[in-house]
Amino acid sequence: MVDVAVTAEPLARAAVLVRFTRPWFWPLGWAGAYLGAVLATRTWLPPAHAVPESLAAMVVLGPLVWGAVLAVNDRYDLPSDRRNPRKATAPLVTGEVTEADLTRWGRLFAVVAMAVALAVGPAFTAGTGAVLLLGWLYSAPPVRLKARPGADVAVNAVVVGVLGPLAGWSLYRPVGDFPPVMVALGLLLAAALYLPTTVMDLDADRGAGDATAAVRWRPRLCYRLGVTLWTAAIALWLACCHLELLVPGQASPTQDLMAPVLLAGYAVLARRPSIPRMAVVSLLFALPAADFLSTCVATTPTPP
Repeated sequence: MVDVAVTAEPLARAAVLVRFTRPWFWPLGWAGAYLGAVLATRTWLPPAHAVPESLAAMVVLGPLVWGAVLAVNDRYDLPSDRRNPRKATAPLVTGEVTEADLTRWGRLFAVVAMAVALAVGPAFTAGTGAVLLLGWLYSAPPVRLKARPGADVAVNAVVVGVLGPLAGWSLYRPVGDFPPVMVALGLLLAAALYLPTTVMDLDADRGAGDATAAVRWRPRLCYRLGVTLWTAAIALWLACCHLELLVPGQASPTQDLMAPVLLAGYAVLARRPSIPRMAVVSLLFALPAADFLSTCVATTPTPP
């Protein structure tokens, strides 16, 4: 007869491991990569010959990279996480895992991420290595960019706003062909979305001695800077549409109609930020982004 307690323990451990990787964060990597892939191929789905590489890339950009980065982040953020109600259920805070567990898991996720990335391609592997390195520099002392105002915003903007879309693009086209305007747009959007998260954790970070953007610049300045970056991103986005900087026929009434909605949505929801509020802001931008991707698919692609 099977010992239920013995059987349940590995399952419980596996559940903790999955929860630690924050599955709700995985779409951040997937969304950017998908946008880059559609822009490169002008198709909704990858070509049949590229399906294995695309699936491997999803695994890397989802659980593997997030697991590696969050292991370092959780380990060194423990002093602030203990003060943060939003992190009250984090496995290290609750004692479900130890720092030794995180060290072991982080190394395992990083090694597997690089191994799987090698099967995808050299450019994708280089990008994966860059993300893992930036994740380490963001969280781990002595560099700990999280505690350096401005650098904390820049790291997240580069990883989410630039390296994410570039990962999807690199599966099908040379990295050097990636549109520079997409780099600028990604940096602006990601920075605007990250800044409010520093305000959410202000008290915990201040208590732990982490000089994040919100701690050093104060919430009001972070809000104003976020609105400025978001406005600049929307202006650049409209310029791309009307000047057809990315694809022909990109301009559409949807883009113009959504612009004031995006600006008003950010201005209202980022004033008192929370994860659900910022998720709504991201979903609002998904509407013009979907319209843009539809135009990409309807346009004849440039041969890779």
